[in-house]
Amino acid sequence: MKKKTIRQLVIEFFTDHPNIEFEHAPVVDWVTEQRVAMGYNPPRDVWRMVRQLHQEGMLIQAEKGIYKYDPDYEHDAELKDFPAAVKQAIFERDNYRCVVCNLGREDGVSLAADHKKPKSKGGTNTLENGQTLCYKHNSMKKNYSQTEAGKRFFIHTYEMAVENKDETMIAFCQAVFDAYDNHDMNGHIERPDL
Repeated sequence: MKKKTIRQLVIEFFTDHPNIEFEHAPVVDWVTEQRVAMGYNPPRDVWRMVRQLHQEGMLIQAEKGIYKYDPDYEHDAELKDFPAAVKQAIFERDNYRCVVCNLGREDGVSLAADHKKPKSKGGTNTLENGQTLCYKHNSMKKNYSQTEAGKRFFIHTYEMAVENKDETMIAFCQAVFDAYDNHDMNGHIERPDL
């Protein structure tokens, strides 16, 4: 059996199981089994390596103590690196909370420093071009433009308001939909109130 480092084994485990969320035990058990089979003593720092790979942008912290590998996210992490000091300044400015949902690490969500204007469209690695997003909203932004993501968010908010009979929020969402219409923005996404 070819000798592999703990890092190589953790990467192998997650890349062999893309988009599946894992707690501590299955990862540690598998890596330990592999290392012992290679003739090493059982490792003591497997979970530390998982956290390090998360900090490097390879793994996603889905919830506190739960990580997963998303092949698309790793690629985006490479494209979207802010210098450490700028990333820290973005988090501090945004009070370590997602600018969309206001959740933070103490709520068990992973945070990312995101480019408002993507690097692929000329965005820079500056504080002014950065914002704090949770993994959910960062992923949403990857799939849609910010205005599309915003409209979909308000559609969801509107549907919840209708369900809760919250007339104030219903009216607010309708005003937002009117603004989208008035500016001819994202008309391909249907309003739920018409």
